[in-house]
Amino acid sequence: MPSHLSRRNVLLAGAAAGSALALSAAPAHAHGRPRRPFGRYGSPSARLTSTTLYVHPRGAGDFTNLQAAVDAATGTGRTLVIAPGVYRETVSVPADRTGMTWIGASEDPRDVVVVFDNAAGTPKPDGSGTYGTSGSATTTLRPDGFTARRITFANDWLRADHPGVSGTQAVAVKVMGDRSAFFDCRFLGHQDTLYADSASLDTVARQYFARCYAEGDVDFVFGRATAVFEDCDFRTLIRPDLTSAPFGFVFAPSTAVANPRGFLVTRSRISSEAPDGYYKLARPWVPSSDPTARPMLTVRDTHLGAGIDAVAPYTNMASGHPWQDQRFAEYRNTGPGAVITVPANRPQLTPAQAAAHTRQAWLGDWRPQA
Repeated sequence: MPSHLSRRNVLLAGAAAGSALALSAAPAHAHGRPRRPFGRYGSPSARLTSTTLYVHPRGAGDFTNLQAAVDAATGTGRTLVIAPGVYRETVSVPADRTGMTWIGASEDPRDVVVVFDNAAGTPKPDGSGTYGTSGSATTTLRPDGFTARRITFANDWLRADHPGVSGTQAVAVKVMGDRSAFFDCRFLGHQDTLYADSASLDTVARQYFARCYAEGDVDFVFGRATAVFEDCDFRTLIRPDLTSAPFGFVFAPSTAVANPRGFLVTRSRISSEAPDGYYKLARPWVPSSDPTARPMLTVRDTHLGAGIDAVAPYTNMASGHPWQDQRFAEYRNTGPGAVITVPANRPQLTPAQAAAHTRQAWLGDWRPQA
């Protein structure tokens, strides 16, 4: 099994060495064809539209880093075409960049990597404290109508490198806007990899993830968004720092009590590097900022690999908020991690209930463009 350090090397190597972390798309430079830095998406001298900006790490675009491009992309409906490369930076997109789209110019999401290595416990350079979970995010996305295609969002902070740090949450991307869509993207990290959130407790943020890949160990898909994960792959990682189960938890929703829809996982797959049964499917997160939260997760028509503890797939994050009081449910899942041995531990939807747990019900009048 790969070590944490080798995983970092694979991440930074990009598509040439990326099979251990990959979606299965073919590299854009296959068959010896010459590569244009922006593929089929034009160039600064041949823009797709007047609102398109080009990012290239070695100067062939309008900008060499993403934050500079975001800062320049004022207004609505801007598109960033991002050339292959590793962009080691933190990126924060303000809420007023509505309708923004990021396109990885390669056909392979492993070729375009946005990565940094802050954790919750990392001291800020100005001495004002540590970053905290939200502040650790490599990429923070606030606008409504954000879309990303074929991009890897990563946080490569490693526990092994920082044995004295207790705040080990290290977010790859925090998404806060309504109508946020991700197609063929990857989310790489360990604890708290993908933060599917909303701008405030009383704001519903609908988010859609199609054909994406997320990996991690502790609560690596979490937050209060109304989020649909369709045809996605989730992978749980080995924990060299632990010798006994559980190693971690895939989902940790924190849905507001007034929100009828939290996380929906459909037609997806969960696999593992860890020994069989060493991961829980989910635990409810009731944050101190919202003690009335009632987390919601539906996993349906999904293959649960042997890494998931089939006997007790759910557990508590805090004893005062037992998972049995939350809105956890399954329907028609398959695989060794989905075997029902203790029915009380595997709440199942009826067919009539499952008819209301669909992408269409979760997203309402919003139809993401594939």
